[in-house]
Amino acid sequence: MKDSKKILVTGAAGFIGFHLSKRLIEEGYQVIGLDSISDYYDVNLKKARLKILDEIKGSYDFVKHDISRKSTVGLLKEINPSFIVNLAANAGVRYSIKNPRIYVKNNIYGFLNILEAAKEINLENLVYASTSSVYGANTDYPFSEKKGVDHPLQFYAVTKRTNELMAHAYASLFNIKSTGLRFFTVY
Repeated sequence: MKDSKKILVTGAAGFIGFHLSKRLIEEGYQVIGLDSISDYYDVNLKKARLKILDEIKGSYDFVKHDISRKSTVGLLKEINPSFIVNLAANAGVRYSIKNPRIYVKNNIYGFLNILEAAKEINLENLVYASTSSVYGANTDYPFSEKKGVDHPLQFYAVTKRTNELMAHAYASLFNIKSTGLRFFTVY
């Protein structure tokens, strides 16, 4: 096992989380996958992905858990990972317009719980998913993380930009190293 450091991957049953977890396990890392198995995407597909991860030879454990629950802080302190890759979130532009409260619950409160736990853990780095949607009305191409992202055009982007601002504040206040990834199309 590589350095016996634990890597927690939230959203482990999702597309990116599954492929990242699989790769990390195959490379010899100790991986803890965490996912709520929500029905936003096909639950059977998520279960099939988790079955594949369970069958890979290596160190892997799975915890079914919703990161928006307050108990997340205690759970993550108990797991005590060296790295957290937070991919758990509600994605999708259209659904965020119809169901904004779910996005606040999962994307904002859930991420707040991750950050609160990070304060209590000797974490080497927190990597979290953002989105290219934060560029919103920005028409200055090519996009750059150095350019302004203050005009998101839909609610999903608002929640992910909020995550970026929260991570920045926690980095400043509590010296939590974090890396945000603004995904474009991942398929």
